[in-house]
Amino acid sequence: MSTRKRVLLLVGSAKLPRSTSESLGAYLLERLGERGFETETILLHRLFRADENFGGLPAAVESADLLVLAFPLYIDSLPYLVVRALELLARHRAVRTDEKRQPMACIVNCGFPEARHIEPAVAICRRFAEEAGFEWAGGLALGGGERINGQPLQGLGGRVRNVIRSLALTADALADEKPVPEEAVALMARPSIPAWMYVLVGGIGWRRRARKHGAQRRLMDRPY
Repeated sequence: MSTRKRVLLLVGSAKLPRSTSESLGAYLLERLGERGFETETILLHRLFRADENFGGLPAAVESADLLVLAFPLYIDSLPYLVVRALELLARHRAVRTDEKRQPMACIVNCGFPEARHIEPAVAICRRFAEEAGFEWAGGLALGGGERINGQPLQGLGGRVRNVIRSLALTADALADEKPVPEEAVALMARPSIPAWMYVLVGGIGWRRRARKHGAQRRLMDRPY
């Protein structure tokens, strides 16, 4: 039997073929793998399509020594798939017989350039961890996640320099059974470009997509 510690990554984005959440989590797992961890990733949208009751998820979580959630912000909160998975885990852990308390951390990204929009979602994760019998290890918040857009971090150069440094510090801390360092939190939240520039570039991209789909004259439409 392997004595290596196991880390489980739950990815809560439904974006295909690959999401920013998956890219962030994958890099963290690579670094933890270098520190001797066995790694496993579960994409919640695939698991949900196979079994709407998330069969097998509680067992996967219980067999892990460290749990990491990675997901995008949905209206200042957690996506439906993540909420459903956490509700299932809470019910399972409420009736379990062992007292295993794995560390749990989260990585949350949003499209807004300011990472502060993510604070409520991180607080929700912390509350879940405390009530479901996990050891809260901390959360990372990334604003302007569209600059990653599901691509591997290693190929994105300077625009993700702080993101990579943050995840490296986080991996080292978690491997040493320590919480996410404040330095890592600050690095992840640091914007790579000024907010006004992010909004400008995002607006250009939005108009290009509208033109591609023949909707460039309907951008100001209202539902009523």
